[in-house]
Amino acid sequence: MSHDPADLDAMATQLALGVIRLNRLIRHSDSGGLTPSLSAALASVSRHGSPTLGELAASEHMTPASMTPIIKKLEARRLVARVPDADDGRVTRVRLTPAGRRQLDENRSRRTRWIRSQLSALTPVELDRLGDALDVLTKLTTSAPGGTA
Repeated sequence: MSHDPADLDAMATQLALGVIRLNRLIRHSDSGGLTPSLSAALASVSRHGSPTLGELAASEHMTPASMTPIIKKLEARRLVARVPDADDGRVTRVRLTPAGRRQLDENRSRRTRWIRSQLSALTPVELDRLGDALDVLTKLTTSAPGGTA
């Protein structure tokens, strides 16, 4: 493939479609009884420590009003808890509970098993090519603005 703009556009389109399709397949294999929005919020709480509702909403590109029902559902399942901020009692933070940590660990384990089963169907040459592509994907996702995935 050449590096002219039309080829780069085609590559970008194919990459986007492939990533979207793979993400959808992984999510489908990993429900764990949670909707994608609940799973994403739970993972964000883990990633950010004890965020405020506003911080959590911003990390998920949502409004705090949209995040509130998601957190309420996670609370009802005892996967997160709201706790007062240690320095400012007016501020409430969301923290992962032990049950939430277990849920995340189980979700990740299911995803890893599913991906591993898909990888086992590849030839050694395909696995080598994928390994090379992963280096490039990592570079793309860590060098892009906001790409601290």
